[in-house]
Amino acid sequence: MAKKKSVKKAIKKPARLERIVLRTGEALVEAEPAYSAAEPEVVIGELDGPVGYAIANLIGDQSRGHSKVFAILNCDVQVRPVTLMVSKVSVTSTKYTNILMGSVQAGIANGVLDAVRAGDIPKEKANDLGIIVSVWLDPSVTEVEVDHNILFETNRQATAKAIHKAMHNEPGIDWLLKNQANVTHYFHQLGVEKKL
Repeated sequence: MAKKKSVKKAIKKPARLERIVLRTGEALVEAEPAYSAAEPEVVIGELDGPVGYAIANLIGDQSRGHSKVFAILNCDVQVRPVTLMVSKVSVTSTKYTNILMGSVQAGIANGVLDAVRAGDIPKEKANDLGIIVSVWLDPSVTEVEVDHNILFETNRQATAKAIHKAMHNEPGIDWLLKNQANVTHYFHQLGVEKKL
């Protein structure tokens, strides 16, 4: 009688996801009224690398007027990847704080989840990556009747857009070199025209 050969099943290993050391992106989403413009700058990377170390240092090194907080959908519901918000503007009033830590924070949190849903951030890496969002909120929001829905939506869209650009290295160097002479910084031009 012939011996049966043992058949070993090939075990398919899951594809290894690319290590994301550090990616950067920024975006601008404007709407009316002008105070609702959102212009986040993001840094994305592995939690066991420079971005994770920066998040740990920033959250532990709070400074007056520039509190650092996690992006949350609501109290007790932090988003993944962990996202730390850092204000570009010195926070000096309760109204500004409430808007920043309300509509803007919720918009950013939703923008992060939109980026995961869109595939810009691999869902499988949601617990391994961290994001730092440098947040712009126009100080004039303290002087006007605020439309919180518009503020929420511009920050949501701008965050998702900045993450997309970071994860796809946009704009690329070829585009930048080709278009360098055609892109003028808006505020530089205002200065040249003596409109600042």
